[in-house]
Amino acid sequence: MMSKYYLNFEKPFQNLDEQLLELKSSNSTDSKLINNLEVQRNKLIEKIYSKLSRWERVQLARHPNRPYSLDYIKKLSPDFIELHGDRHFMDDPAVISGIGHFNEFKVAWVGQQKGRNTKENLYRNFGMMRPEGYRKAIRVMKLAEKFNLPIITLLDTIGAYPGIGAEERGQGEAIARNLIEMSGIEVPIISVVIGEGASGGALGIGVCDRMLMMENTWFSVISPEGCASILFRDAKRAEDAAEALKPTPQDLLEIGICDRIIEEPNGGAHRDFEASAESLRGVLNEELKTLLNINKNEFLDNRIKKYDKLGFFEEIE
Repeated sequence: MMSKYYLNFEKPFQNLDEQLLELKSSNSTDSKLINNLEVQRNKLIEKIYSKLSRWERVQLARHPNRPYSLDYIKKLSPDFIELHGDRHFMDDPAVISGIGHFNEFKVAWVGQQKGRNTKENLYRNFGMMRPEGYRKAIRVMKLAEKFNLPIITLLDTIGAYPGIGAEERGQGEAIARNLIEMSGIEVPIISVVIGEGASGGALGIGVCDRMLMMENTWFSVISPEGCASILFRDAKRAEDAAEALKPTPQDLLEIGICDRIIEEPNGGAHRDFEASAESLRGVLNEELKTLLNINKNEFLDNRIKKYDKLGFFEEIE
């Protein structure tokens, strides 16, 4: 799949993409030329992507052609049934939740959903969940616990919605409630960062037994722009903030936050959705098989140990 949108560091192979597209659309019989161009393009992409900075990884995670939660859910769980509403106020389209089969497993899905265009983004609120979204998510998770279904959450948000209405309806309390409830759920929880994982907006559905991250994603307490605005009083220094935050999968794997990195196809998930989805399928299948062999009574102890290892403190008299 060839992208119609190119980031600055992707521009070097845009011309090769366009040449290949032109040759293929004209049904060219010059297979040798096509093969040579494809080899040249793939080598160039591999060279560029092997040297990406942290800020460039952040930009990739935001690529408008990148697969979203619903793309993966429809591919991996064809019989998915979406469940709506928080039973208190309303439905929140910024989060997709429901149940379905994944391979031989029955699972509950919860994923943050962005839009592809302005109309969709307004409907999905740019993937920023409101209080009713977090309450809907935990309602489905508790339902999964009742029927002993493992839970898979897909994280992709720039943060929880900061609007007045959301605050009036208890945004902070809704996120805090999810942290408490998810910590005690007695079924396996796998969280996958498929794009952006910013702040409490992501953490509100991100408490888990296994934290997985797609290769070109990021996960942090704050976005690089937000961090730059606070620390440097200048959002334009987001690149410097990204280097300081160290939000990439490799950074987080080294400090124990991320448990496993899921490889993306050459050039990123937005260039080959099918390959990206199959890569995710394989890893999720392995992780579920491992988790489902654990005794139900051990999940809470293991979860406590997982988060205890993330930090330490020392009391000084």
